[in-house]
Amino acid sequence: MKPCIKKLDSDTEYYFDEGCFITELSNDADDADLSIARARVEPGKTTQWHYLQGVTERYVILEGSGIVEVGDLEPQSVSAGDSIIIPPGERQRIRNTGSTDLIFLALCTPRFTKKAYSSL
Repeated sequence: MKPCIKKLDSDTEYYFDEGCFITELSNDADDADLSIARARVEPGKTTQWHYLQGVTERYVILEGSGIVEVGDLEPQSVSAGDSIIIPPGERQRIRNTGSTDLIFLALCTPRFTKKAYSSL
């Protein structure tokens, strides 16, 4: 690993099959221990049930409000400042219950790769 500064390029946002928009902030083999993505869920939308194999994911809610479902936990309301810890293999989804975009960081250890993603 070498020191570097990664500048935000908001033009790289893409739609992911899960049902949200993703901007990769840091996700490459030079820093395989962690990936950081900005996720955006539009009002009224819910991401698909899914899990990550071998990857722990953490959500940090930045803007908006929603309902998150993780594993066998009861659905929980979330808003700016809340953190959600999702162990490997736990089913998960999030719904935007607000009138504006729900925006959160998704921090994955080790880094997220599409092969770790499984839709349910």
